[in-house]
Amino acid sequence: MRIVIAGAHGQVARRLGRLLSGRGDTVAGIVRNPAHADDLRADGVEPVVLDLEQAGVDQVAEVVSGADAVVFAAGAGPGSGGARKHTVDKGAALLLADAAERAGVRRYLLVSSMGVEQARQGTPQGMDPVFAAYLQAKLAAEDAILPRPALDTVILRPGRLTDEPGTGRVTLAHGVAFGDVPRDDVAAVLLALLDAGKTDEVVELVSGDTPIDEAVAALP
Repeated sequence: MRIVIAGAHGQVARRLGRLLSGRGDTVAGIVRNPAHADDLRADGVEPVVLDLEQAGVDQVAEVVSGADAVVFAAGAGPGSGGARKHTVDKGAALLLADAAERAGVRRYLLVSSMGVEQARQGTPQGMDPVFAAYLQAKLAAEDAILPRPALDTVILRPGRLTDEPGTGRVTLAHGVAFGDVPRDDVAAVLLALLDAGKTDEVVELVSGDTPIDEAVAALP
């Protein structure tokens, strides 16, 4: 396959890039910072330096043209304010969707977050406003991308991410209890979702007892 990953220098994204390139797939990784290009090359990923907060749809469509799927794993990151949550976690996700449509790429995997439904009614009482803005941006991206008929979309909502070694066993379903999940396992689930060709899914992910391939195969 040829896969394009937006936010390719992120911790989950780099793990996914290494999994894909390690088995012979072609991976292009969109990054904003040119200093990250060498890290991607070391992972076997072709770096594409492009700022998704500034780029136009035609620029991104050129990058994703010919891809079998796109993966949005970008984020404004810790330390950024609420405004950038909306320009990156929402705006860049929609830009990638627009570009995929223009290039005729149907498959779109969006890495979101457990807890986004809390933000549907605004800022929950006691929640940090910047974190609320992050959840609102993720939710807005989900709501805008999932219904698009030109895209076959899967939205993955992982729980609290950890750097513990992956176990290869997860709980992957609709409406699971909040919990932790290693980044290794998130990347492995994304890989399995790409291989399985699932579409029109919104699923939540935490650590569990089911082998990843079985958990993905059990999705409707």
